[in-house]
Amino acid sequence: MKDARLLAVWCPDWPVVAACTATGTGLHVPVVVVAGNEVVATSAVARAEGVRRAMRRRVAESMCPELVVFEHDPQRDARFFEPVAEAVEELAPGIEVVLPGLVAVPARGPVGYFGSAEQAAERLVDHVAFRTGAEAQVGVADSLFAAAKAAHRNVVVPPGRTAQFLRPLGVHELDAPELVDLLRRLGLKTLGAFADVPESAVASRFGGPATRQHRLARGLPERPLDQRRPAPELAVAETFDEPVGRVDAAAFAAKLLSERLHENLAARSLACTRLGIHARTENDEELHRVWRAAEPLTPRGIADRVRWQLDGWLTRERLTSGIRTLTLEPVEVVEGTALQLGLWGHDDERAVRALLHVQGLLGPDGVLVPVLGGGRGPREQVRLVPWGDERTPVGNPDHPWPGRLTRAPATLADDPADLRAADGREVGVTGRLELTAPPKELTTGGRTREVTAWAGPWPVDERWWAPERHRAARVQVQTNDQAFLLIRRNQRWFLEGVYD
Repeated sequence: MKDARLLAVWCPDWPVVAACTATGTGLHVPVVVVAGNEVVATSAVARAEGVRRAMRRRVAESMCPELVVFEHDPQRDARFFEPVAEAVEELAPGIEVVLPGLVAVPARGPVGYFGSAEQAAERLVDHVAFRTGAEAQVGVADSLFAAAKAAHRNVVVPPGRTAQFLRPLGVHELDAPELVDLLRRLGLKTLGAFADVPESAVASRFGGPATRQHRLARGLPERPLDQRRPAPELAVAETFDEPVGRVDAAAFAAKLLSERLHENLAARSLACTRLGIHARTENDEELHRVWRAAEPLTPRGIADRVRWQLDGWLTRERLTSGIRTLTLEPVEVVEGTALQLGLWGHDDERAVRALLHVQGLLGPDGVLVPVLGGGRGPREQVRLVPWGDERTPVGNPDHPWPGRLTRAPATLADDPADLRAADGREVGVTGRLELTAPPKELTTGGRTREVTAWAGPWPVDERWWAPERHRAARVQVQTNDQAFLLIRRNQRWFLEGVYD
């Protein structure tokens, strides 16, 4: 078996660095990057003011009024990370981009060339700083997860000592918030304590995704070593009539080619875990990069990585022409059932294969699954995401959410509606949250129904600080055959959902 030790090069706070580089903002000011109003990255100056990851944007701004806020943009992160990846590859060929800000490479090459892991780390840090001006840290360990954590601490873990290195680290190091919260409530606060739990107990109690996290905590590879060498015919290529030189055109090409690759893999019940991206420009410049993923890539995941990489290549100043040929090659594949997505409480192999095949034919948005989340209205409580994408709720469904609907309608809508009283006048809502008259007729979709019962109104008073928001109210209406959820905003009624 080949040497499994990995060397990871990590650039701290990379989303912040990329945002500041793109806008010319100095790193001497407090900066955060937010996604969905939650802080996902902070600068050192912001942390000194008490701002931390996972904070709400409003809380962070209240703690540091001079805070500079940027929206999260993975494409921007990848574009500005490409020169760093190139600098690392000049000294350590064969790198794999794990995510913007982190690359990995088998440690055997650079360690053997420079004489030791410590000397290799020192040379790589100096070279990245010289070529790009970016700060970098290096870690070496026996698994990718451990190497990344070692890079965060700028240490080299001796061979065979990876499990001991991980033991004292907190369970928050795992990229699984729900599992981390559960482990803490169970009293398992360190990776070592989690690793001591028998794997069979983890699998039976928590399921497949937790089993993978358990392997990480034990210092083992992300997946068992059952990867197969992909067949050459799995690769897909496209030669463009006109060279691709614009980012928007590159994004369109990435989506189409990614869907073709996924269709090839789905037909064989396979999924890609390491993706090779090759490009040849009109002037015969050769470009190549490998992206590594901890989990099998979904169609959206493949398309994102191809788009990020093309954006990085096309915005380089030294690229002299557009891309003429683009090739996607699955460098490493696993069984398609490795997509442990918990479909009806457990993964059914035939269902997984069928969904992979349908998604390969129709594209990433061809198969959607619901995600239950927090919120007060039905659209906040339920949203649809492509099957295979991470099903992370926008809001925590366990929070109280005062005023939330106790039962969301089965069918969501956002269509105009007309609610009338017995004398034909439109029913309105007063400032005291009372209907101006008992409703008698409901018209939706060109059909008028007689109202037999109704309940409400209930106030919808969210985002009161936003000037574009207006007070609204919800009403439930029962007719002879169905029940409806209506909302009144801007002096008009809208159908928000239909109950079964």
